[in-house]
Amino acid sequence: MRLLIDECIDERLRLLFPSHDCQTARFANLAGLKNGRLLDAAENSGFDVLITVDQNIPDQQNLAARKIALVILRGPTNRLRDLAPLVPAAFSALGSIEPGDVVRIG
Repeated sequence: MRLLIDECIDERLRLLFPSHDCQTARFANLAGLKNGRLLDAAENSGFDVLITVDQNIPDQQNLAARKIALVILRGPTNRLRDLAPLVPAAFSALGSIEPGDVVRIG
């Protein structure tokens, strides 16, 4: 599964998903894109899931018709130490996630 880590998340989070093709927005040349444009570019680049902390995307975008799913990590901060404990639940969600799904962790 191809995972895209949003640029608002510490890039080292990608190292916690070793069994997936996990890239950061910066590495995938998608940095600077927001919401709909980021989702479009991620889909066109073949990503299956966007991992973000932006809880507003589902309210701003129609994800039902998308080819990409969204995992929203809800930690106290965007820091790696606060998001890392959420990774096991995110791994679990990836096992059953479908395009257009929104999964909130934490």
